[in-house]
Amino acid sequence: MELANPAPGSPSAAPDDGADLALVPLRHPWRWLSAAVVLLLLVLVLSSLARNPNLDIGTVGEYLFSEPVLSGVRATIWLTVVAMILGVLGAVFVAVMRLSANPVLSTVAWGFTWFFRATPLLVQIIFWGFLGALYQRITISIPFTDWTLIDAPTSSVITPITASILALTFNEAAYAAEIVRAGIVSVDRGQQEAAAALGLTSSQTMRTVVLPQAMRVIIPPMGNETITMLKSTSLTAVVGGVELLSTVQSIYNQNFKVMPLLTVAALWYLALVSVLSLGQYFLERRYGRGDQPTAKTPGALQRWVVGVRGGKP
Repeated sequence: MELANPAPGSPSAAPDDGADLALVPLRHPWRWLSAAVVLLLLVLVLSSLARNPNLDIGTVGEYLFSEPVLSGVRATIWLTVVAMILGVLGAVFVAVMRLSANPVLSTVAWGFTWFFRATPLLVQIIFWGFLGALYQRITISIPFTDWTLIDAPTSSVITPITASILALTFNEAAYAAEIVRAGIVSVDRGQQEAAAALGLTSSQTMRTVVLPQAMRVIIPPMGNETITMLKSTSLTAVVGGVELLSTVQSIYNQNFKVMPLLTVAALWYLALVSVLSLGQYFLERRYGRGDQPTAKTPGALQRWVVGVRGGKP
């Protein structure tokens, strides 16, 4: 039985190869108009800042790489690194407690995350900075013995830098614990069952099987936490910290050039966050390779060119 070919003019007739069709790119005039408006606004803002005598570009250039400011930058980086390391270690411990079958451990872990996520970081920093108003002395001794490990005034133990580290560490541990817990939960339950069948204990399973696989879920969002930590160090200025913002404040309290010095701090924060954002981008590519499509995703510049040309690559 033969099927009759459709007539050339019938609706069911399909073009043979499409060679006679003219491809007309879709025009997007509103894209050009919106881009022009955004660029115009940007130029106006930058021009206003450049012509504003209160900004004092000369003072910005004078203090941008001065030794006091560079010392504050180094202190900010050091504080970020220390708080992140301690916070992540604490987060792993809290996340494992939260997933424990022991109701006491899981409840305590839940209470820890609830408390430090529910209270503002600024309040926590002030609390640790003025802990001496609650406890005049810190005494740590071994129970049921006469041995005293620490017995000193609170102000000499909880210095501004110590208070900053404690507040940032506990706050980060509470937030990062949820990230770590999500990473652990993302690992298939069969992995733990297979490890148990091989004779591994619960701690060995968590350390050698679960956590290494959870890293691909945990590490990328930790980039956001690191960026947030870097900016949160500026809050320690309220307790007399030594980071970038505190250094800038001490300078403009002497020369009264507030806006130029704040501009210096803003430029350094922008530079540091840009470096961290670049690192986060490569981490997301590295640990998210399993979720990426086979075809290469176009970059921002390529997407912009295609959009300007009306969808024609």
